[in-house]
Amino acid sequence: MPYANLKIPAGTLTDESKKKLRDAVTDAFATVYGERARPNTLVILEEVPDGGWSLGGTVLNEGNLGRV
Repeated sequence: MPYANLKIPAGTLTDESKKKLRDAVTDAFATVYGERARPNTLVILEEVPDGGWSLGGTVLNEGNLGRV
């Protein structure tokens, strides 16, 4: 079973954007493994709480990442 665990900053994606992301990852697995993988592909989006990320010493949050 293909499995993807994606960590995203909390509050930065709308429900529609999350669905698009899950669908895109599922499509990618189906492209590589064939359509037989689609019904068995597990995609988990984990939202990391605001301030739980940093890049180059800068804390990333909804304020500086925006909402898509």
